[in-house]
Amino acid sequence: MTSGICAGRVVAVTGAGRGLGRAHALAHAAEGARVVVNDLGVRADGSGAPDGGAGAGNPAYAVVDEIRAAGGEAVAHGGDIATSEGAASLVATALDTYGRLDALVNNAGFLRDRMLVNLDQDDWDAVLRVHLTGHFLPLKHAAAHWRAEAKAGRVPHACVVNTSSGAGLLGSVGQGNYSAAKAGILGLTLVAAVELAAYGVRVNAIAPAARTRMTERTFADTMAAPGDGGFDAMAPENVSPLVVWLCSTASADVTGRVFEAEAGRITVMEGWRAGPTADKGARWTPAEAGETARALLADAGTPGPVYGAR
Repeated sequence: MTSGICAGRVVAVTGAGRGLGRAHALAHAAEGARVVVNDLGVRADGSGAPDGGAGAGNPAYAVVDEIRAAGGEAVAHGGDIATSEGAASLVATALDTYGRLDALVNNAGFLRDRMLVNLDQDDWDAVLRVHLTGHFLPLKHAAAHWRAEAKAGRVPHACVVNTSSGAGLLGSVGQGNYSAAKAGILGLTLVAAVELAAYGVRVNAIAPAARTRMTERTFADTMAAPGDGGFDAMAPENVSPLVVWLCSTASADVTGRVFEAEAGRITVMEGWRAGPTADKGARWTPAEAGETARALLADAGTPGPVYGAR
């Protein structure tokens, strides 16, 4: 059952051809939003870039067809949102097609996992480019539009939902590039939430866990089983209701927050906070600093384990 919580709003979702992005696009459309469905149509490691989305091989067009078949409104965008031109054209597509943009869901990404000693710079650069730059540039161009609207006296009720990961919160063995990019997204979210508040823009982030192309081996054995009510705990559709709510006007007072979302669980994440501290009021000697650090560590909480650590 739907409520129309996003009726009349225009939402752009990146990486929306498959997985979480597809689920977000369909969920927004089901709640009355008009959706710009972005996808470059590449493989799970980012290789095999197509012709910019004009071909039938880009899954964004299939998602648009699904939305339209269900009576919704959507348009496909096949540009590379990790380039300034592609990010600008994403915003332009929303404005040219629907005359407005109310929300941006940054979701696009891929994996190139390696242990650090085997990680090539090309794989480092590629993953940071699609995840971190691919968040920054759409946010920048959308924010520029919303700032112009605010300065013209039309303060928007706009929002951005960024996609981080448990790897960005805790780290993940074999995913140094991905973990660094996802941690960077959290920092970007916090800064953007403060900088854009004056223009009527809210910025939040999610750290989802779901079965997608990037995690299908991790969650291969978590399909719904007979007798469990048919609940597939790792289905990407489980994450989308929170994203839809964050993109609606119902979440008007929520910004600068990070949520974990998995199966039927939602958690507000509380990031770095000052723990035990000591102040000598003067410079420490190395021995004093070490002795003090050990005393502080004894009083500090234990960090969460890095994913994959033994």
